[in-house]
Parts: sequence; C-alpha cells; structure tokens
Amino acid sequence: MVNYIEASSAPPKNTGAIRLYDTQAFEGMRKACQLTARCLDALADIVKPGLLTDEIDRFVFDFGMDHGAYPATLNYRGYTRSTCTSINHVVCHGIPNDKPLREGDIVNIDVTFVLDGWHGDSSRMYPVGTVKRAAERLLEVTYESLMRGISAVRPGARTGAIGEAIQTYAEAERCSVVRDFCGHGVGRLFHDSPNILHYGRANEGPELREGMIFTIEPMINLGRPHVKVLADGWTAVTRDRSLSAQYEHTVGVTADGCEIFTLSPAGLDRPGLPSLAR
Repeated sequence: MVNYIEASSAPPKNTGAIRLYDTQAFEGMRKACQLTARCLDALADIVKPGLLTDEIDRFVFDFGMDHGAYPATLNYRGYTRSTCTSINHVVCHGIPNDKPLREGDIVNIDVTFVLDGWHGDSSRMYPVGTVKRAAERLLEVTYESLMRGISAVRPGARTGAIGEAIQTYAEAERCSVVRDFCGHGVGRLFHDSPNILHYGRANEGPELREGMIFTIEPMINLGRPHVKVLADGWTAVTRDRSLSAQYEHTVGVTADGCEIFTLSPAGLDRPGLPSLAR
C-alpha cells in the first residue's frame, strides 16, 4: 500500500510515504536546481586533460559557498567530498582525488546543492578532450535514455513506465541498465521516497501524482549491467570494466506532465556533444 502525504505536514525523515509538494515548494526547488545546473555549466569550461578531480571538488565547494549553498554530499553518511567524480568504468560515487583526467576519459560529475533547505540534484557526463566513438555513442544513448524516461512522467502513469522507457531503448541500443542504483524522491530531504527504477514494466510501481518531486538518473553500461563496490565503501565499478555513463535530472510532476528543474540555462545538458532541439 502506497501512502501519499502533503509535504508541508510530513515529518523531516523518510517514512516511506510519498510527499506531494505545493507551488511554493516547486519554486524553492527551481532555485536550488538552477544553481546546481549553473555549476555544471561552469564545469564545462574547466574539464580537460590534466585536471585533478580534487580540483573539481574544490570548484564545486567554492561555487556553492559563493552562492549561499552547501554541497549535500559533504559529510553525508561519512562521505568527505563535495561532489562525486566517476571516470570511465566507475558507475557512480567516484571519490575525487589527486588523479588527473586523461585525454579520452569520460567523467560523470554529480552535484547536489542545498539552498534554503531545498536539494538541487543533477549530474552530467563530460568527455575529456577527444574520446573514442564507442564512448561518445554511450553518452548519446545514456542521455537519450534519460530523456525517454522523463517523457514517461505524467499524472496517472506509474514509476515503472519510466523504467520501461529507459530499459527498452538502452537494450535496443545493445547497452545494459544498472540495477543496483536508482533515482529517488528529493526536496527537503536528500533521499526520499519513492525509488525510481531505471528498468521495469509500465504497470508496476507507485502511481505518479501531481506534486511529486524525484530524480531520474540512469546508469548505462556498454557491457554487462553488473557492478561491485570497492573497499572504500563508495566507489561502484562495472564488474567487466566496461564503460559506464550517467545523466541525471530532478523533475516535478505537473498537471499535464513534468517540469525539469535542472535543465541547463546555457544549453549544456550534454557538454561536449551537439545540442539537441526538443
């Protein structure tokens, strides 16, 4: 049994109930998410061969501080960095360090800022210099998977429709969908209900209702979908060491579809790749 609750009267913890937010909350999420999007835009100018992922982390921290926001990942459940930087076969939660980016790498940069109590959560892939066609194609498939998942969001549909749209497309492109991680409710809490699976069937999962806010963040592999978490307890990698990619948006369910809160104001939702008219 799925319970829905007005967010304004919900307790400040994840109880399993799905929060329904009002127009004032949507405005708060727009501001937080657009700050995150602007930071990801700015990163497009600095990601290049030789850049340390530690430098990316410092950039994100400073950007947040300069705009009155705090990185949600910093000290979250023992995580000590302001962002996640996941390179090549790292699926997610890569920890910034003193390793430089190399020509031909692909890197996911995941940023969540807390602004006035609202969490703006988004990530993008960045090609480092010139990448091989296989890597470029993976970025294209992963971004399209995200947008197809978003296109399935509307009141009355179920969360499974998002997963089905992503899985059907990605597998038709001979890629695989990671099943170990998922999207999630977001708002006043960093991680909330419901979980948004990136695979499944359209008639499965909770019903989508106006006022829900959540992330969609498919992780797509060139090889098999299986992953493992390294000894640091955070870094997830593909078991077959195939390339992995991820794009993430935060969306809110509206009366006739959804609003993408984290769209790039500069049109850089897929930095390093041609812009797409939608």
